[in-house]
Amino acid sequence: MKFTALDLAPAIQQALDDCGYDEMTPIQKQAIVPARRGKDILANAQTGTGKTAAFALPILQKLSDQPKELNNAQVRAVILTPTRELAQQLLETISRYNKYLGLRILSVYGGTTLDTQKKKLRNGTDILIATPGRLLEHITACNVNLAQTEFVVLDEADRMLDMGFVSDVMTILEKSAKKRQTMLFSATLSSAVHTLSRQILTSHETISAAKANITADTVDHVVYPVEEKRKPELFAELIKKHNWFQVLVFTSTKGQADELMKDLKFDGIDAVICHGDKSQGARRRAVADFKAGKVQVLVATEVAARGLDIKGLEHVVNYNLPYLAEDYVHRIGRTGRAGAKGQAISFVSREEESALDNIERLIGSQIRRVYVPGFEVGSRDGLRKRISQKGPKKRVNKATRTKIIGQKSAKKTNAISGSKKKR
Repeated sequence: MKFTALDLAPAIQQALDDCGYDEMTPIQKQAIVPARRGKDILANAQTGTGKTAAFALPILQKLSDQPKELNNAQVRAVILTPTRELAQQLLETISRYNKYLGLRILSVYGGTTLDTQKKKLRNGTDILIATPGRLLEHITACNVNLAQTEFVVLDEADRMLDMGFVSDVMTILEKSAKKRQTMLFSATLSSAVHTLSRQILTSHETISAAKANITADTVDHVVYPVEEKRKPELFAELIKKHNWFQVLVFTSTKGQADELMKDLKFDGIDAVICHGDKSQGARRRAVADFKAGKVQVLVATEVAARGLDIKGLEHVVNYNLPYLAEDYVHRIGRTGRAGAKGQAISFVSREEESALDNIERLIGSQIRRVYVPGFEVGSRDGLRKRISQKGPKKRVNKATRTKIIGQKSAKKTNAISGSKKKR
């Protein structure tokens, strides 16, 4: 189905043409029409499926159909998102759709002073993109007025719940107009997401572009079994052997990210880093340099998993597997976007095999293993087999165990005494 079939405002259609949009993605086909009819929506959509257009286009169309004068810090539409990186990305994307409409779009998030944002909010805005915590600060300071808000979107709702924003979200919704259209988009439909949807949606329509919790079909998944201590060496070898360029690599902790950066520099590989200990300015520069192709590798923690949109990114590497299987879906959602091909590469040590099992159960398929000569790692199955062949350990009763411990203690004491005599 083509976008031209939607009979959108000429200004919106022209912007979509400029973006090169022609055929709608599955989530867009299912969500845009009911959203334009004013239905509340619960949508299961992974990153890279075109979900931003699925909720942004209906809002832009309805705002342009019914223009209003803005005053007293009024906000017509609120889009909540979990991270500042994703807020920035949404502002950039929706601004492209708004190119010829000229509606007022703002974003607010942490890392910038409240006063700077307050000045921009004073005259009101058609669309406000915000992280929950920062928006709540502005509400408390009376910098925004949500009493007449017509649309509320929760983007990446599952992530907001994971990050503990549910209380902030509920407070924001209480401050919003009771009569509004609410749309909830989530990469996974957990029980917590369903509970939230029942609390905030009215006669909603549930939409799923694909089977729950699976990844894009355009992504090729591969696992490299490797000992933890040899991961830096394997990473450097694969980059050079396959001539990978623009590689986004995820670690589970900031410490792991810092260590990997040192190893990459030692191997002469240009890399930048993006994690929570870096300033907002440093993170922006790192991402900008990576997008511009000035560096080969971007090392990131979970903070960047949902906010990055890098056109044509072919390789995402899980240097360490995430603690939650759902985060695997979010990480690799940076590649294989909008129908493009991508590869999700995971380095898995024996200690991470249980995490890999959880991921494979989540995505519903076994991931292909690739064994690199010189980096072999013994399988856990082989280890279990060797243990079973030795037979079960003989049980020792408490009295015997106490006697053995006493004998060992006596031998140790005699050895120490003998050593002192020799001196």
